[in-house]
Amino acid sequence: MNTFPVSTNKKIEALYDRGKMLRAARDFFYQRNIVEVDCPILTEFAALDSNIDLMRTEELRFLHSSPEYGMKRLLTEGIGDIFQLSHVFRKGEMGSRHNPEFMMAEWYRQSFLMEEMIDETADFIRIFLGDLPLTKIGYREAFIRLVNFDPKTDSLEKLKSILKSRNAEFEGMESAGSDTLLQFAVLTLIEPQFEENKLTALIHFPSSQAALSQKFTQDGYSVSKRFEIYYGNLELANGYQELSNPIEQEERFILENKERQEKGLEPLPYDLKLIQALKKGLPPCSGVACGFDRLMMIRHSTHSIKDILPFAWHEA
Repeated sequence: MNTFPVSTNKKIEALYDRGKMLRAARDFFYQRNIVEVDCPILTEFAALDSNIDLMRTEELRFLHSSPEYGMKRLLTEGIGDIFQLSHVFRKGEMGSRHNPEFMMAEWYRQSFLMEEMIDETADFIRIFLGDLPLTKIGYREAFIRLVNFDPKTDSLEKLKSILKSRNAEFEGMESAGSDTLLQFAVLTLIEPQFEENKLTALIHFPSSQAALSQKFTQDGYSVSKRFEIYYGNLELANGYQELSNPIEQEERFILENKERQEKGLEPLPYDLKLIQALKKGLPPCSGVACGFDRLMMIRHSTHSIKDILPFAWHEA
């Protein structure tokens, strides 16, 4: 006789399925001859992103927020296409959609353009969620169509006015910079308008939000080969056609630390080993990180990440 409570039964069913989908994810990559790697999760240097706070150990090591830097170092050694299914860590990220420790699928494809990476990422998502349609929309186009704001030509005062008119305000908004305002507008005004039960790829972010992607000029507007993929309004994946210039990469690390200081965060040691590896030459490639746990949440129709984890943060 089964003595588990109903809620526990559902949790156990989700964990059985989690194991099955970990296998399915690996099969997806193996069928494409993408090699599995397991870069360290505890690293000497921090993954720099002023929007992400990191966990660290007493011996100044960082629990990685992504295996990206290690994987890129392997790419410079000629390893070819690679993937990693890895636990990653982000300090303070807690909520129904967030756990400070979570599972990420990250992979890199040599000679792939951004558009090819988007299509393959959508195929990966479909093994979890079924044959969903995919729509691609440019960052600037999304603002023009959905917010009635042109990030190339319109003033920040206009954007602030639009945000206020839609009751979308935050503390410090009047003194906030352009990227902070744009990111907040994406979160509050654009993402909620993405179609439910469909995939949307938001592409060509402003060059100021390029992160580790290549930059280019489109219709006189400086943009990047960066994309994010959503299911409805839930972000699932973030990817780039990768920057390979070591000088520009180091400049971006320095700028990221400056932005951290402007936000009241301490600067962090950036990855000199990655810079040295890039000097050997990173092959032309695109990469993406996709949230495994969020895919499982959608697959099991739950709004709480703890329902698909063996043990959430406060249970571990």
